[in-house]
Amino acid sequence: MSEQSIQGSPVSRTDIYLFHEGKLYRSYHTFGAHLVEEDGTEGVRFTVWAPTAQQVGIASDFNAWQGKNDLLYKIPDSGIWTRFFPGLTEGTFYKYEITGADGNITLKADPYAFHAEVRPDTASIIKSLGGYTWGDDLWRKSKQDPFQQPINIYEIHFGTWKHKENGDMLTYREMAEELIPYVKTMGYTHIEIMPITEHPYDLSWGYQTTGYFAPTSRYGTPQDLMYFVDRCHQEGIGVLLDWVPGHFTKDAHGLRMFDGSPQYEYGDPLLAEKPGWGTLSFDFGKPEVRSFLISSALYWLDLYHFDGLRVDAVTSMIRLDFEKSESQYRLNHQGGVENIEAISFLRELNEVVFSYYPDVLMMAEESSAWPGVTNSVKDGGLGFNYKWNMGWMNDTLKYIEKPFEERPNSHQLLTFPICYAFSENFTLPLSHDEVVHGKKSLVNKMPGSYSDKFAGLRLLLGYQITSPGKKLLFMGGEFGQFIEWRDQAQLDWFLHEYEAHRKMSHYTAALNHLYLNEPALWEQDHSWDGYQWINPHDSTQSVICYLRKGRKAKDTVLVVINFLPVARENYRVGVPRFGIYNEIFNSDNEAYGGEGHIQLTSLSSERIQWHDQLQSVVMTLPPLSMTIWKKAARSHDKRVILDEERDKVQASGVLRKTSLRRVKK
Repeated sequence: MSEQSIQGSPVSRTDIYLFHEGKLYRSYHTFGAHLVEEDGTEGVRFTVWAPTAQQVGIASDFNAWQGKNDLLYKIPDSGIWTRFFPGLTEGTFYKYEITGADGNITLKADPYAFHAEVRPDTASIIKSLGGYTWGDDLWRKSKQDPFQQPINIYEIHFGTWKHKENGDMLTYREMAEELIPYVKTMGYTHIEIMPITEHPYDLSWGYQTTGYFAPTSRYGTPQDLMYFVDRCHQEGIGVLLDWVPGHFTKDAHGLRMFDGSPQYEYGDPLLAEKPGWGTLSFDFGKPEVRSFLISSALYWLDLYHFDGLRVDAVTSMIRLDFEKSESQYRLNHQGGVENIEAISFLRELNEVVFSYYPDVLMMAEESSAWPGVTNSVKDGGLGFNYKWNMGWMNDTLKYIEKPFEERPNSHQLLTFPICYAFSENFTLPLSHDEVVHGKKSLVNKMPGSYSDKFAGLRLLLGYQITSPGKKLLFMGGEFGQFIEWRDQAQLDWFLHEYEAHRKMSHYTAALNHLYLNEPALWEQDHSWDGYQWINPHDSTQSVICYLRKGRKAKDTVLVVINFLPVARENYRVGVPRFGIYNEIFNSDNEAYGGEGHIQLTSLSSERIQWHDQLQSVVMTLPPLSMTIWKKAARSHDKRVILDEERDKVQASGVLRKTSLRRVKK
């Protein structure tokens, strides 16, 4: 058991130096409002960076919001203002009253606030981060290299996963009691939470932030969030936070023109403005901004024990021309469109994070073909350990939305993603962005009849689970929610009253648990050693076959997928080894909502060369189905089988006599 807190202290010369160098990586210890004792007196020390301000005061409920009556002191030649106020206590509301260089006065929320008023109110709140005793020591000590572990992420929006009967949102603690058992039953390894950094507007989904150190008060206190993460860890579930360093909202109480000048944002509007989103970019070349952002990343790992960050909108950071017309951006000093400062920032961010937390997940949402996103910094990469595979997602969804008659001519959408599947360490996302703004829900993207749609969704999730890369699915997709995600209403849980949705949920859980239990599906996700095409070429029948391999040969599984609503009788598939192949999963199972086409669940291979393999099996492919097969350790059908030496000889292409033996039943 452990308790963590923050001990604030007066600003030291070292802090000032490191902050201005961009190296004060835990600047939240220094800046913000800290409950401290100084010279034997308890109170609060406020510290804020406002370099061009004429004066800074504390406007609060204790002084009728008149900041001119309680001014902070400026530390010479630092741009930093600070003051200790004796007698102030936890729960006090406050803002900084800042007089800019032009004489204009604004009230600003604390950039380093640990807690804030519930929207629409915007004041910061003095808050201790102590008082919570963690119980996740075993989880933190047992963390392992993520590359060779199963990772299957359930992405949620905290405010709309489920509501109370009266329509209110669940709190952090209530979500722990509701969500954790569900995630365990469904077989997910991680939860990813869309941004819960404080934000003023619900419909921004948290992506337009004002509080980079404050978990939103919509769902409770900081300690309540700690409880949620702690309970997840105690139940063996990792928790990731969607984190947004690329831009911030323009709301008056936020970071925009914080001290009356472009302080956190670029001074050049062509660099600062993100016209597509109506937000502002951070000035990544400013050392103090780098101290601020890297400290925010570490803060969520330090104080809340998050297991990693999904870094939002990386492409918008590293490209000056992102979603801009030619007149809306400026080339860098080398004449290119790369934001050299942002690239440098991301590299430093990842190096610092991994120096403290080697086994966390740092996932980049990077939507272009930028090279080396998951390469190490020393090798010229950005230094993330995972990247969302947006190419796989786009091609896959484009394919599954095709009418059945158009699929044979679009077969390359299934085969091309494998060409680059190992160029980065990928996560395969079916995220919230794909089920909003008229794009339709996953199940409703599918062509065909009502039953075809569910068969298509089963197929899609099976294709994702058996493809190389870690996995992510947005809430609702697991049970086939028909209406696309509504950002103010809970999921349609009532759909579980209908058989198709209930069986869809059962299917997803069974598929997820199969994934956990089959090392071939995750042990070698990032190498050709873990994947082998058997047949990528059957475009006419829209069938693909491939092997997934673990570190042990016995773990290899064969995946066969039929993307058309037509059964394929006597379909021959090449296999690498002689023996009995058992069906270990079939998406057409009646228990999952399938039609339950009857076929043999054990197949004996024949010495008929097929698909460049020396052996083959003949099977029936149900319509719109995925089946997974695994070679039995021994044959039990009284057949004469080849011994291991024959297997090795055949695999090498050398034909010679070898010993045979009979295996008795």
